[in-house]
Amino acid sequence: MLDDLKELYQEVILDHSKHPRNFGKITPCSHQGHGYNPLCGDTINVYLELDEHECVSNITFDGKGCAISTASASMMTDVIKGKKMNDANTLFENFRKLATGECEEIDAGEDTERLMVLAGVKQFPMRVKCATLPWHAMHTALIGETEISTE
Repeated sequence: MLDDLKELYQEVILDHSKHPRNFGKITPCSHQGHGYNPLCGDTINVYLELDEHECVSNITFDGKGCAISTASASMMTDVIKGKKMNDANTLFENFRKLATGECEEIDAGEDTERLMVLAGVKQFPMRVKCATLPWHAMHTALIGETEISTE
């Protein structure tokens, strides 16, 4: 069972890394955030467009990063699109807790299983920052900041 989960984890990470969803810059965008991990050099930009109801009508990312940060950004954009701003911030906090091992499981509705695939990073402390970097960049954009560093 554990080997099956590891294999699924690797497959999903590789798929999203090689074929990232929502990659690129949207213009214009109402919110933008930049994340940088000085330990490995990963850099992620997140672009969001909020509609009049504070729902994320569009979200994309670009930048250069490892397979985990790219896959996490790709999965994040899929999950966040269509969410209200408050729900997106709640998902950020829940995902951060999941990736750091503060909790074992999260309730993200229909997206729970997809995000649980990334929970495996807690086994590799150096990779937690890779997985959470795009989420921090998204959160930074939503709260009106422009840049976040993992240090």
